[in-house]
Amino acid sequence: MKTEAAGSSNEILTQGDSGVISQPFEIKTEADSNDVTEHPQDDEPRLYSCTVCDEQFTTKDTLNRHKPLHNGKYKCSECGKNSTCSSSLTVHRLVHSGERPFECSVCGKRFKRASHLDNHSRIHSGNKPYNCHVCRRAFNQYASLMRHMKVHTGEKPYTCHICDKTFSLPQSLNNHVRVHTGDKPYKCTMCDKAFSDAGTQIRHMRIHMGDKRYKCSLCNKSFVQSHHLKRHRLRAHSTRRPYHSPYCGKLYAVSEQLKCHIRSHTGAKPYSCRHCLKQFTWNRQLKTHLLKSHNKGIWFSCKICQKKFLSLSNLQQHSIRHEGVKPYVCSNCPMQFHTTNELRVHQRAHSDYKQFCCLFCNKEFKQKASAVNHFWGCSANPGFSII
Repeated sequence: MKTEAAGSSNEILTQGDSGVISQPFEIKTEADSNDVTEHPQDDEPRLYSCTVCDEQFTTKDTLNRHKPLHNGKYKCSECGKNSTCSSSLTVHRLVHSGERPFECSVCGKRFKRASHLDNHSRIHSGNKPYNCHVCRRAFNQYASLMRHMKVHTGEKPYTCHICDKTFSLPQSLNNHVRVHTGDKPYKCTMCDKAFSDAGTQIRHMRIHMGDKRYKCSLCNKSFVQSHHLKRHRLRAHSTRRPYHSPYCGKLYAVSEQLKCHIRSHTGAKPYSCRHCLKQFTWNRQLKTHLLKSHNKGIWFSCKICQKKFLSLSNLQQHSIRHEGVKPYVCSNCPMQFHTTNELRVHQRAHSDYKQFCCLFCNKEFKQKASAVNHFWGCSANPGFSII
């Protein structure tokens, strides 16, 4: 290969293989220290921009390593991108060939670069080295942290053209729009369930892989997500019920339970079928409708009795009954139960806590069935009427 200087230090003329530049070109060098903006030393993430191509980097060192690419003598024949050495050009060509030589040992997903595999592996390991200095939320990738930082600025420049809801990130808008369109491009490879965003798909895949890293210290039940564990502790192991219904006074451990309960009073139907626009109070009603009326979704069937369920978790809970396993033991007596809900209902017998109240005479009851039976008898008394 022969290389000649042509008039200026900024012009390079090379001859050789197809991977080598064959025409002279002029580049803008960055010998000046003024090309990089120095930032004060604080905890806020900063970006350094290349003045030639405007690409941004998280550190000045990374930017300095990037600069020589503009002086590189190895050129991609597909897109014209320059590389400083033949090995870098070889790696870059994978973008055009579609080859993905780096495979995740956990889920089998493949990547073009080893660095991409490293970033992906943090999803399985749970390693989140990048922390927000405002809310201390942690992320497994720096790019995710940078996108998150926009949330704290309060700026929401991306608007949904259907309902005018605004978002701080374009990806958040894209995910939201799928609520209106019903598009679910992310499909589970093991059960054909589909999702509107990649994050939900990844969390769902953990169920199939048995990746339940969040374990309850009281009953050893494990969960895919941390907030599922938190919700379980409040529902199954705590008697604290800070959320009460403004309509009937019923108490709940978590706010989500109260929100769902209020629908029984207001008649709200927030779930709509995208095929026939029929509306439903509960998500499970919509799922049942989609399966029965439009053949959309998947049933989970019991191999023993062929009973069908809307979710894998419901099927697993049902299967325990066939196995005769009762893993939940009452701490006050020897009785055992199939599910935490059965245990929770039973434990009311040992407690003075009375969750249900008659609207007519204010008498309190531990069990819902007892309250309902009393209610109809009480409402039949002279002077009372049900409106």
